[in-house]
Formats: sequence, structure tokens, C-alpha cells
Amino acid sequence: MLDRDGFRPNVGIILLNQKNQVFWGKRIRTHSWQFPQGGIDRGETPEQAMFRELHEEVGLQPQHVSIVARTRDWLRYEVPDRYIRRDARGHYKGQKQIWFLLRLVGHDWDLNLRATNHPEFDAWRWNDYWIPLDVVVEFKRGVYQMALTELSRYLPRNDTRNRYLRGVRHKDMLADGFATGKEDGTSAMLMPPGMELPPGASFDPDPQAR
Repeated sequence: MLDRDGFRPNVGIILLNQKNQVFWGKRIRTHSWQFPQGGIDRGETPEQAMFRELHEEVGLQPQHVSIVARTRDWLRYEVPDRYIRRDARGHYKGQKQIWFLLRLVGHDWDLNLRATNHPEFDAWRWNDYWIPLDVVVEFKRGVYQMALTELSRYLPRNDTRNRYLRGVRHKDMLADGFATGKEDGTSAMLMPPGMELPPGASFDPDPQAR
């Protein structure tokens, strides 16, 4: 479903924990990190699509989150030709997105990267709101900056520090610690310094798989 300009309607999700850190997902079998996102199906509202994608990609249900804000208008990015299927070139141009800012009111252990048979991510972690954009695929960085900037007004003032730490590299994120989802449903955990989890919590992408 494309608009007249060749953009597919889409939603993006910025998920906050109680410390105003944001959820990062690592795209399965790649080195790219991103926020949850996905297309809006015919007949869906952006909010309905957001809740569907939230469950499909990170396993959360509506009761696990509260909606803090959303972007006022569509934010667009173009996809380079090399990422577009040959049969779609010439009429597909990219994505137009409504971005939602959500707060997790559930627990870390409610997250489940294997809620469906087609997982989007194989690792996740929490990071500061003003995230290092160098680990995002290049053509999405502009729309990430626009979404984060527009929605930052809904954060406490002290969370506008360290904006866009572009010098932080992927290997530095690994050194800080993250969780890796394995095929058997277990996780290799490297806890970030200062991370606090409630008793029984873990970064396991699928707690039921044990």
C-alpha cells in the first residue's frame, strides 16, 4: 500500500523504561540496531498498527505500555535502490512514519523477541534517550533524529543531555553489555554497568522457552 508519492505508511516506536532509557533491538543476523517499526495494513489506524508491531517484534501487549506522545505529522525517509526489490524500483520510494513514544509499565521480563515465528531482532538492550546514531543504517538516521527531537519535549529536562553521541561505535555498545537471543531461547547476558533488575528478571528474549 503506497501513497501517490511512492511512500509506504509505517509506524515507529520509541519505548522508554522508568529511567527514560530507550529500547534498542539488533536486527536479526545483522550488526544494525534500530527501534521497532512496521507497516500499516489496509484498514488499520496508526495506533492499531503500533500495538500489532509492538507485540510482533518485542512481545508486549497494550497493558504493558502507556502512550506518552506521537509525532504530529508523517516523517519520511527514502530507501536507496540497492535495498529495494528489482520489481518495486521506479514506484516504491521509501517509508512515511508516525512515531509513538511509549513508556513500559510492565517489566523487562515481559519483553519477548520470539513472540512470532518470524523474529525481527536477536538481541536487545536499554540505552540513553540520545542514542548513538552510528549503529543505525545510514538512510534511517535523519528520520530517527527528527522523531527523537520532536518527542523529546515530553521527557524530563535532565534527559536532553548527551544529544546524539555519534562517536560511540558498535563495539563500544558491546563493551557496555547487551543480551543476545539464541536459537534455543536462552540468552547470553552481559549486564550493563549499573543496570538493576527485579528478582527473577533477565534479558532472556523468551522466558517461556526454558
